[in-house]
Amino acid sequence: MRAITHDDGTMTVQDLPDPEPGEGEVLVQVAAAGVNNADRQQLAGNYPPPPGASEVLGLEVSGTISRLGPGVTGWSVGDRVCALLSGGGYASLVAVPATQLLPVPDALDLVSAAALPEAACTVYSNVGMLAGLRPGQTLLVHGGTGGMGSHAVLWAKALGATVVTTSGGPAKVQASRELGADLAVDHRSEDFVAAVHAFTDGRGVDVVLDVVGAAYLGRNLEVLATNGHIAVISSSSGRTGELDLGAMMGKRATISATTLRARPRDEKAAIVAAVRQHVWPFVEDGRVRPVVDSVLPLDEATEAHRRMADGELVGKVLLTP
Repeated sequence: MRAITHDDGTMTVQDLPDPEPGEGEVLVQVAAAGVNNADRQQLAGNYPPPPGASEVLGLEVSGTISRLGPGVTGWSVGDRVCALLSGGGYASLVAVPATQLLPVPDALDLVSAAALPEAACTVYSNVGMLAGLRPGQTLLVHGGTGGMGSHAVLWAKALGATVVTTSGGPAKVQASRELGADLAVDHRSEDFVAAVHAFTDGRGVDVVLDVVGAAYLGRNLEVLATNGHIAVISSSSGRTGELDLGAMMGKRATISATTLRARPRDEKAAIVAAVRQHVWPFVEDGRVRPVVDSVLPLDEATEAHRRMADGELVGKVLLTP
């Protein structure tokens, strides 16, 4: 198979042995792989794969099943799927636990479907399962046009929630509005705390999806409604910050901080099953769709990472082998 290998931060395309599907796994002929910040972190040496996972970058793919491993039921060779991975996506073939597959609806472009698994599983496990967002509540999404943020906007709107986003610059604010955000705040020129308080008549938001981390903890708490929840899914602004525990207790607030990649297989299976039950109906009826910024060949993985680093994306960059 063709795959990206990396050494000292440099990516190259090489021929590697084809993976063999193990017990409960399938082999997927990759149509496209999603590019995520975790890939950039791994390339920089800051986010190694969990034990036993492929060293090849890539945490999500779309494609067709080319082979079934021992013990696999419910799937067939030729099925169109997208998949959550622990690694191995930047390749033409990848072995995937069958419990981490999602079916690609007939009406959905197979390449574009690669933008869905990581975002859908991350957003739903944090905002749906941990925070318990419900119809009629208000969600604040930081980074509302990123790969995670754009999906969160579409899913929360389909659920029946009110959505507030923060984004950087007029173009991205407009993109957030086009995705369906009820309020889009330009964090470069506006104070999102003041904007949210004005929008909610001082009540605040029920859930915050935070891709910033420590630097935003205090302000997220300011903007949180009573009984609200802050879901942290990134530490991009550093690992330490200050939090007013008195204010947190006064609001009866909760905070969660999670990663997805290193979770045990059974936990990932449970998350994928929940996504299939609660998110996939919106994918099937078109209310939740992949948001794709650009599609590049595997040979241009370095350019894909550069575009991510620029921070001007709307949606995800995909790589096609």
